[in-house]
Amino acid sequence: PLGFSAADLVRSAPGPLRPYLRLMRLHQPTGTWLLYLPCTWSIGLAAEPGCLPDLQMLSLFGVGAVLMRGAGCTINDMWDRDYDKKVVRTASRPLAAGEISTFKSFVFLGGQLSLGLCVLLCLNYYSIILGAASLSLVITYPLMKRITYWPQLILGLTFNWGALLGWSAIKGSCEWAVCLPLYLAGVMWTLVYDTIYAHQDKRDDIIIGVKSTALQFQENTKQWLGGFSLAMLLSLCMAGMNCSQTFPYYLSVAAVGAHLVHQIYTLDIDKPEDCWKKFASNRTVGVLLFMGIVLGNL
Repeated sequence: PLGFSAADLVRSAPGPLRPYLRLMRLHQPTGTWLLYLPCTWSIGLAAEPGCLPDLQMLSLFGVGAVLMRGAGCTINDMWDRDYDKKVVRTASRPLAAGEISTFKSFVFLGGQLSLGLCVLLCLNYYSIILGAASLSLVITYPLMKRITYWPQLILGLTFNWGALLGWSAIKGSCEWAVCLPLYLAGVMWTLVYDTIYAHQDKRDDIIIGVKSTALQFQENTKQWLGGFSLAMLLSLCMAGMNCSQTFPYYLSVAAVGAHLVHQIYTLDIDKPEDCWKKFASNRTVGVLLFMGIVLGNL
């Protein structure tokens, strides 16, 4: 086979390195895409009319997404190592399985954050301060599942920071009339896909006392997901209008809406394998929107 996946890359790595790559979830790139795509939307919308997005900035944010998603997963596993041991899906994670010590994971986290800082320092001063402000969300998010049934909302606020940062990296500051609706759309999107994701673990979560929107919504999940999707689409339309987007953009928003309707309608919240499939399909949502932004600009 000519294909070479991220999981293949991790499997082919030297043995001592493999647990660290798994700790940063390099073998499961869906989360990295979901962190990266809101950055691409923002960078794309900030491009001058008739121009492609800044490819150097897209590359820089891609590296940053890999590093910061990895750092977030490391922090999450450090907080949750005792919980992860009790959940079938997460029991094999390196910290829960004892493949890496807490001290070594802490050192590894320091390395990831240092490299992430190097990426951030390539941006303008406004963006450096804005990017640094997100670190408190990255660190505290894993605690939220112990406190509130809405940890997915905090994840949304964290994961979509790139919707603000991408624009400021290009323009030097945020145009809030565009960035805030785009950020809100991303937060609503995260509530959709991460609620679906949380339904995989709801039985274990009840036993160990972890909270989630999946447990909060229960059988009303599809109605809530429909509401979040509508809010996402309206926010995307507002962001597009506020930066004079054109027909291809709104066509892509319609395609995103169709994808979400199909995703929610066919979702079986009681089948973990279907929840994972629907969760992973959200990369398509992000790519559709980015393509619409690029074509709309051109």
